[in-house]
Amino acid sequence: MSIKSTLVAALAGTVLLSVAPAHAEFGDTLKKVKERGALACTGHNGSYMGLAEVDDKGNWKGFDIDLCHAVATAIFGTWEGHVDIKPTSWAQRWPSLQSGELDMVIKSSGWTFSRDTEIRAQFAQPYMMAAIHYMVRKDLNVTAAKDLDGGTLCLPSGTTMERYAVEHEAQNGYKLNVVPFEKTEEANAAFLAGRCDAMMEWDLQLGVLRATEAKNPDEFVILPDVLSAEPVGIVMRQGDDNWVDIANWVQTALLLAEQAGVTSENVDEMKANPPTPAIGKLLGATPGMGTPLGLTDDWGYNVIKTVGNYAQIWDRNIGKDSPYKVERGVNALMKNGGILYPLVLD
Repeated sequence: MSIKSTLVAALAGTVLLSVAPAHAEFGDTLKKVKERGALACTGHNGSYMGLAEVDDKGNWKGFDIDLCHAVATAIFGTWEGHVDIKPTSWAQRWPSLQSGELDMVIKSSGWTFSRDTEIRAQFAQPYMMAAIHYMVRKDLNVTAAKDLDGGTLCLPSGTTMERYAVEHEAQNGYKLNVVPFEKTEEANAAFLAGRCDAMMEWDLQLGVLRATEAKNPDEFVILPDVLSAEPVGIVMRQGDDNWVDIANWVQTALLLAEQAGVTSENVDEMKANPPTPAIGKLLGATPGMGTPLGLTDDWGYNVIKTVGNYAQIWDRNIGKDSPYKVERGVNALMKNGGILYPLVLD
């Protein structure tokens, strides 16, 4: 290569380096949300028990709904009057996100290759791990997935569940006939009515369904086969790094608060007398938590004061203080034998 060619190549590299940060900074979701005055999140086209439930007056609650509340609170100081929960089907969540109708998909959405590359979605750190199982009627005398060979499977369309079933069938030498439904509620009702031999979901939802919808929960068993384990995360459009940062650090605020014993009840005391420098920064007692994200320094305090820590959100929606009594299991903090952990707040 000549000296001239080398110089041209070097200059070209310099130009590329100079424009790269502009691409990294692309996206102004936070600005648009502030201007609109509300954060647009997914609901469900019905009720997804424990995660996104709606009553007859249109009021939403659930674990996923509270995560939306947490992000809105980080932005506005409170979520009340600042959230727009949009009923969304499984299939519609992606076009609604890409069109800008939704700012975030918080709807039990697993992080997959095709969603990351073809749909061009951006995932935050997983907030839950979903272990996928079959549930069957006990009177079928089925003890393993392969015993279902030739049977029928009720599934909501537009989800990753059918892919997991097909992969597990191929690996284990059996075949199920899928009966598809538009809504999760329709698939659940069909299974409970005996129209299918099996249904599949993550263990949390199977436990909720059996506890609340079955006339006799003892008539149903969750098979031990783990068909897949799906990391569930908040999903955004690609191209806005700041927006992804906000999602990640809101989740860390919830987990760090739980790890340090900071709750909605004692957060004022903790802010006045922080037990560690990280908690002081998290709660805004010392500066630095807000400006890099485009938020106020006390956003972490507002989140914990308003929605509580991760354990409080779990307990009231799907855990011991809910009708479902679902154990944390793998979704406990790492220090308690689970896999969840906060990022490092330095």
